[in-house]
Amino acid sequence: MSKFPGQALHGRGAADNPQNRFTTIAVERDSEWTEEDPLPRTEFLRDSSKTILTKNNSPDIPFEFSVNPYRGCEHGCIYCYARPGHEYLGFSAGLDFETKILVKEDAPALLHTALSKSSWQPRTISISGVTDPYQPVERRLKLTRRILQVLAEFRNPVGIVTKNHLVTRDIDILRELARIDAVIVMLSVTTLEPDLTAILEPRTSRPARRLDAIARLADAGVPVGVMVAPVIPGLTDHETPAILEAAAERGAAIAAYVNLRLPLSLAPLFEQWLDQHFADRKNKVLNRIRSMRGGKINDSSFGDRMRGTGVYADLYSRSFKIHCERLGLNKNRPLLSTDHFRRVQRDQDTLF
Repeated sequence: MSKFPGQALHGRGAADNPQNRFTTIAVERDSEWTEEDPLPRTEFLRDSSKTILTKNNSPDIPFEFSVNPYRGCEHGCIYCYARPGHEYLGFSAGLDFETKILVKEDAPALLHTALSKSSWQPRTISISGVTDPYQPVERRLKLTRRILQVLAEFRNPVGIVTKNHLVTRDIDILRELARIDAVIVMLSVTTLEPDLTAILEPRTSRPARRLDAIARLADAGVPVGVMVAPVIPGLTDHETPAILEAAAERGAAIAAYVNLRLPLSLAPLFEQWLDQHFADRKNKVLNRIRSMRGGKINDSSFGDRMRGTGVYADLYSRSFKIHCERLGLNKNRPLLSTDHFRRVQRDQDTLF
């Protein structure tokens, strides 16, 4: 039994499907979920995209290209900034986001084709620019692993961000990439409290498992760090020193953070979650968010959206830097290299 009462749906972050902002018709339940209701099951749908590399034009994101083998994420993190993106597919940012997962089955072959082209200039590719590449279905489909095999074959550098211990399955490939300075892995740790994790990010690896992943990657010689994200003011921000210490003890070399962002339809979803689980802290959390967003619930301005502005945001930033310096984090940041890139041509029919 969780010490945090009020969980609406076991194993899910959202409690329902709010209306898609692009539609005029919506289905509303006439009552709350009960034990007799069948819980929503996850569906996996084929994504027939013909390209796999997404170019990023945002000046405050440290990569130019990303690969996302999945759209939607079964991890169910209630705060995920990618939720509103599901509305472009005709789904909801709520339960649909975590139960209707689009799968890019052709992703490895598409990536091989893209990197084989003479027009491709080698540069770091991010796996997980939107949703987690190691969400539960990856254990079965192995799309992320096959993408890593392509990147290792071309010796193209890659950055990974994940909340799942499953990343350790691919240590063999990651070690190979690490030998040529072509990989960095960031484990995202939001809280060290497993009961909070269970309702905040229900289908992710528990905090102890993420810390174990950091240790295993570091022991294997894979550059690894901790991403304290998102920082939820009034709920998880006080845990930052402990998270950084735990990660540093296990071999993390770098650390970064992102303050909570609540774009578009995500804001009412998160407010509903606060009502269900932390009604007594709701005003405190939302007021602190507004203090970092110029009085608004969200500010999407480049340069400010990740860190926020104002007194609270500045104090947190200074504190984070002080703790990193104390623990030796970010002292020697690994640099990714494209020096070993090689173009590989192969018959696509026999690629996999």
